[in-house]
Amino acid sequence: MELKLENIKKVDKELNKMTKNGQIQQAIDYCKKLLDDEPANTNLHVRLGDLYLDRHLDIYQSKQYIDEAITEYQKAAEVLIDNSEIYYKIATALFYKGEYDKAINYFNISIEKNGNKSECYYMISVCLQKKDRFQDALEYLELALKNTVFKSSKMHYSKFRLLNSLYFSNKSKKFIALIELILSWITLPFDDFSIKKIKRKFKIIEIFPKIAKADALISIGDIEEGLKIYSELTEKMPGYSTLYVSLGDVYRKIGKLDEAIVEYKMALWIDQFNNSAYTGITYAYEEMGDYDNAIAYYKKYIKLHPYRAGAHSNIANLYFMKGDTDEAIMHYQAALTINPKQDWTSLAAQTLGFIYQNTKNTDSAIACYQMANVLTPKEIDIYISLGSAFYDNQDYKNALIVYRRALELDPKNSKIHCNLGYLYWGMGELNEAIKEYELSIKYDPDYDIAHNNLGVIYLDDLVKIQDAITYFKKAIGCNPNYALAYYNLGRCYALKNENIEAAKYFQQAMDVNNITNEIDPADIQDRLNNLFS
Repeated sequence: MELKLENIKKVDKELNKMTKNGQIQQAIDYCKKLLDDEPANTNLHVRLGDLYLDRHLDIYQSKQYIDEAITEYQKAAEVLIDNSEIYYKIATALFYKGEYDKAINYFNISIEKNGNKSECYYMISVCLQKKDRFQDALEYLELALKNTVFKSSKMHYSKFRLLNSLYFSNKSKKFIALIELILSWITLPFDDFSIKKIKRKFKIIEIFPKIAKADALISIGDIEEGLKIYSELTEKMPGYSTLYVSLGDVYRKIGKLDEAIVEYKMALWIDQFNNSAYTGITYAYEEMGDYDNAIAYYKKYIKLHPYRAGAHSNIANLYFMKGDTDEAIMHYQAALTINPKQDWTSLAAQTLGFIYQNTKNTDSAIACYQMANVLTPKEIDIYISLGSAFYDNQDYKNALIVYRRALELDPKNSKIHCNLGYLYWGMGELNEAIKEYELSIKYDPDYDIAHNNLGVIYLDDLVKIQDAITYFKKAIGCNPNYALAYYNLGRCYALKNENIEAAKYFQQAMDVNNITNEIDPADIQDRLNNLFS
C-alpha cells in the first residue's frame, strides 16, 4: 500500500523539517505513528529505516539503532523485490553493523538489480578493507572507477591510501599513488560525498582551542579535566579518529589501559589507516601483558604495511617473549630483508643473533652478529655477543680475537675483561683468567659476576677457601639478590666443616633463588641435606 502523491509530499516535508532541526527521534515517532495506520506502506518503512540509520550514525554508538534500520528496509524489500536502492540501503546498514560478508552479498544483489555499480563496488572495497583483504579491495576500486568518471574522488583517494600503505618502498607504485591523489583533487567538485567529508574535517579547526586547552591541562597534571574536555569533543565531533587516539593516549598515560584500548579501537574503526591508533593499541596490550592481542593488531598493521621493518621487529619481540622462536625468527628475517637503515638493521641482526644463540643455533647467531658488526663496527655490545657465540661454539681462538679487538676500542670495559676471564678459564689458562677478572673488578668494583667467578677459581681450582669467601661476600655486597654467590659461600663453609654457617648460606640461596631462578633448587636442597646426613 502506498501513500498518495500529495500525502507523500506532506510527510516528506514534515520529516525533512524535523531532521533539519535535529529532531530525529521525533521524526522516528512520527513515522511509527503513520505505520500504525498503514503497516504495509513501503515508503514509510524505507523512510523509517533511513531515520534509524541517521540516528545510529548521529550518536555514533555501534548497533544502537542499526537492527531497527535493517528490519525496516527488509520489510520494504519484501514488496519492492526488484528495487536496487533498497538492497543498497540494507547493505549499507549491515556495513555499519560490522557484518561485512552479508553487506557484500547485498551490494552484489543491488548490482544484479541494476543498481549503481560504481557506488556498490566502492562499498564492497570498503568492506574488504575492513576484513584486511587489501589486494581484493584494490580490484574492486578499479571496478568502481571503470563505472564512473567524475563522481570518483573518494575512490581515487581510497586507492591512493591503499597503494601508499601496501607499497611503502616501491617507487613506481608510489608514483601511481600520487597520480590517484591528484585525481581525487581534480574530481572532488563532482563528488558530493567527498565534499561533505572534507567540510566536516575542516570543522575540526573550530575545536583547536579546546584541544590545546586539554593538552595544556594534561601537561600540568590536571588529567581528569583534560579527559573531560576530550570526552566532550568526541561526543561533539565523533568522526575524527585523532580525537579518539588522543583520548586513548591520555588513558594509557594514567594506566587506564582498558579504556585506552576502547578509544584506539574506535579510532581504527573510523580510520583503518591511523598508524597512531595501531601504535597505541599494541603498546597498551603489551603493557597489560596481553601479547596475543598485541600480536593480532601487529598482524593487521603488517597486512596494511607489509614493508614496515619496525612492525616486523616489534611482532618478532613479542613472539620471542611468548617462546615462539620460529615466528620470531621469521619476522626478524623479514625486517632484515626490508633493511631500512644501517643502524636499525644492525640492531635487528643483533636481536636475531640473540634468538639463534638462545636456541643453540650458534652458527646462525655468529652470522647475524657478524652482519651487525659490519654495519656498526664500533658497537661494543656486538663484539661481546659475537665473542660469546664463538665461545658457545667452542671456537676459542676466534672468541679471543673478537674480545681483543673490542678492547682496542674500549680498553677499560669491565664486561669484556670479565668475558675474557671466562674464556681463559675455559681454556685452562688460570693465571690469565685471574688477571682479566682482576682488571674487570678494577674498572668496575661493583661487578658482581667478576667477584663471583674469581671466587669460584680460588675455591675450585686453587683451593684457597678464605680468598674465595672474600670474593663471594664482595659479590653479595654488590648484589644482595645473587643466589649463586650465596650458594658458593655455602660450599666454602661446608668444606670448612662449618655446617651451621653453610646451612645459613644455602638457605639464603634457596630464598633468593625462588625469585631469580638462577640455580636448580634440587641442587641447593641436596647440599642442605648432605650437611647433616
